[in-house]
Amino acid sequence: MPSAVLSGAPLERLSIRAALAIGIAVTLGLWLVTGYTFARRIDDVERQASVVAARYMRAQELLGTVRTQVLLSSVRVRDALLNPDPSSVDGYRDQIQVIQQVIVKALDDYEPVLGSAVEQEQIVTMRWEVDEFHQTSLAVLADARGQSAAAVRDVLNHYIVPRREAAVKISEDIQTLNRLAFIRQQTDIGAIHRAADRQSWRRLGLALAISLGVLILAGTYSARLEGRLRRQLDRDARLTQELHGATVKLLGAQEEERRTIARELHDEVGQVLTAIKVELGIAQRHIEAAGLSAEPLTEAQAIADGGLCTVRDITQLLHPAALDDLGLAAAIDASLRGLARRHDIKVELSQVDMGQRLAPVTEVAAYRVVQEALTNVARHSRAAHCWVKLIRLSSKLVVEVQDDGAGFDPVAVRNAGGFGLIGIRERTGHLGGTLRIDSAPGCGTRLSVELPVEA
Repeated sequence: MPSAVLSGAPLERLSIRAALAIGIAVTLGLWLVTGYTFARRIDDVERQASVVAARYMRAQELLGTVRTQVLLSSVRVRDALLNPDPSSVDGYRDQIQVIQQVIVKALDDYEPVLGSAVEQEQIVTMRWEVDEFHQTSLAVLADARGQSAAAVRDVLNHYIVPRREAAVKISEDIQTLNRLAFIRQQTDIGAIHRAADRQSWRRLGLALAISLGVLILAGTYSARLEGRLRRQLDRDARLTQELHGATVKLLGAQEEERRTIARELHDEVGQVLTAIKVELGIAQRHIEAAGLSAEPLTEAQAIADGGLCTVRDITQLLHPAALDDLGLAAAIDASLRGLARRHDIKVELSQVDMGQRLAPVTEVAAYRVVQEALTNVARHSRAAHCWVKLIRLSSKLVVEVQDDGAGFDPVAVRNAGGFGLIGIRERTGHLGGTLRIDSAPGCGTRLSVELPVEA
C-alpha cells in the first residue's frame, strides 16, 4: 500500500472493523446502562410498594384482631353478669385474661405503616383504652355476684359499653389513618413510577439519538475506508495485471532467448567442435599412415567428444529441439533419459491421448514444469524411481511427476520461497491452471499440474 494511504491522523488509520466495533460497543454500552438504570429504578419502586402493601395488610389484620378480641371480652363480661351461677365468674375471668393476652400480643406485633407521629400517638392511646377496658371488666366481674338484671344492664351500659366503644373507635380511627396513609403512599409510588418512566424514556431517547449518531459516524467512516480500500484494490488490480503482462512477456522473451542461445550453441559451437573432431580424425589417419604414434590426437578427440556432449546437454536444457519438432512427450522422454543417465534413477513415462500437438505456450509451460520437477528430484529427493504421466482430457492437460524419495513439508518449503516451486506456480497461474503438491517427510513427492489445452 502506498505510504500516502498509511499516513495521516490516528483516526484515519483505523480499520473498518475497528470503526464498526467501536460504534457497536458504544451503542451497546449506552443501551445496557440505560436498561440497567431503568430496571433498577423500577425494581426499587416495586420493592417499596410491596413492603408498604405487606405492612398495611399486616397492620389492618392486627387491628382487626384487637377490635374482635375487645368485642369478645365484652361478650364474656356480659355473659358473666347474666349467669346466675356465681361460681362461673372465675372461669369468665380466666377467659378475659386470655383475651387480654391476645390483644397485648397483637399490639406488640403492630408495626405502623408509615410511622407518623399521629399514628404513634393513637397506638399509645389505644393501649391505654384497652388496658382501661380490661381493668374495668375485671372490676365489674368482682362486683358481679348477687346483682339483679337491671343492675347488670346499668353496669354494662355505664362501664363496659363506653370503654368498649372507645377501644373500638380508636381501632377504627387507626385503620382509617392507615388506609389513608396507604392510599397516599400508593399515589406517591405511582407518581414516582411515572417519573421513573419519563426519566427512563428520556434516557432511552438520548441513548437512541447517541446510538444513531455513533452508527452514522461509523457508517460514514466505514464508507470512506471502503472507498479508499476499493480504490487501492483497483490500483493493486491494475498493478497485478501489468505485472502479469510483464511476466508473460518476460517468460516469452526468456523462452525466445533460450531458443536462440540453444540454436547458436548447436549451429556455431557444435559445428566448430564437429569440424575440430573431423580435422583431428584426418590428422590422426595421416600420422598413422606415416608410421607415427597418434595417441595425443586420440585424447584431443575425446575432449572434443566431451565438448559436443556438453553442448548437446546445455542445448537440451535451454530449449530442446524435440519440443518444437516432435512435441511435448518426446521432449520429456529425452529429459527422463538424461536424468536416468546422469543420476542413476529409474524413470518411467506414461501418456494418454497425446497424439495431437498442443498449443505452443501450453507445451512450453508443461515442459518447464516437468523440467523443474526433475531438477528437484535429482538434487533433493534421493529417489530411486521417478514416474511422469501426461494425460490429455477434453479441455485440460494433466501433468504428474512422482518419486519415491525423501519427501518434504510443502508448507515449510512454500514459506521458505523456493525459486523452483515459485517458477512452477507462476507458469501454471499465468495460463489459468492449478498446482497441487502432495508430500511428507519420508513419503516421497507427487506434483500434479492441470493446464488448459487451449492457451
